[in-house]
Amino acid sequence: MSESLQGFVDLFHMIMLYGSIVSLIVGFIVLVAYYVSYGGKNDLKDKYDYASKNEIAAHNRMHVFFAIALGMFLNTLEPELIDQGFVLFFIRLALAIIAATIYGYVANLVMKFYYPTKLGEKLKKLRYTPRVNSKTGNKMKLLSEDEEDVYLDEGQQAEEDAFSIDYDVWIDEATGDTLIQKYVGHLAAEKCDRCGFHTLKMEQEEMVKEPTETEEGELVQHFKCSYCNRIKRNSKTIAKKGSSVEIPDQPTFVDPLSGVSVTLVKVEIHGSNGEVKNYEFQNERQASKFLQEFDFSKAEH
Repeated sequence: MSESLQGFVDLFHMIMLYGSIVSLIVGFIVLVAYYVSYGGKNDLKDKYDYASKNEIAAHNRMHVFFAIALGMFLNTLEPELIDQGFVLFFIRLALAIIAATIYGYVANLVMKFYYPTKLGEKLKKLRYTPRVNSKTGNKMKLLSEDEEDVYLDEGQQAEEDAFSIDYDVWIDEATGDTLIQKYVGHLAAEKCDRCGFHTLKMEQEEMVKEPTETEEGELVQHFKCSYCNRIKRNSKTIAKKGSSVEIPDQPTFVDPLSGVSVTLVKVEIHGSNGEVKNYEFQNERQASKFLQEFDFSKAEH
């Protein structure tokens, strides 16, 4: 091998070695920088907003640098290949590119289909962790959908009816102080009840019946899972125009035998073929109405 060719090979291997180290370090720095910024936010809502907007993107950037590091590192292996000709050198280069591409593709699938499930659980915990009144230090209660409307103005209620914005209303029951927090509607895809991934996304909303002053309206949402292609429809009732909302005297109902206040009703239905369906309701009235109208053969699969 000529001296100039040997110099090129040595330079190439050095660039690949140090390049792989730098890419690996940069990947870690990207991830660490994200978690430092995340950890620096004291408010749970700020953490929620930051994580929902940036966490997956930060992990994706990290995996890009890791893929580059892998490809470069593989090009430092078996340096004596050049002594057997440039054919093997280019084969190694091609295999390194293929390996880096496969790593990037698998990482992309993980971040697209698996990680949203993990992130969804984290966001749910951030969103529903009890808030603390900054004035009194009291823990605040999260109001139900029925209770919270009285604290929202007409514009905010319209946003919720259109499912573009979702509001959480927290109240300090001792002082009556309230905290209203705003969330982007459908920011994260819902969990698909077939494949279990958070890939069920709303594609279309259809106003089946416009609300009037005397009758409620109906809105139908069309969902599709981008992973298993599950198609689902969800019907929403739109309140009458000009209707007022009052806080119910008792948002929960009390079991007459035990005297325990019930805040959630779960219904589990078993079919003759062994299929099991689970449903959740905020009160017994909703569950009772559902059971009266339920037809297993027409239930969505």
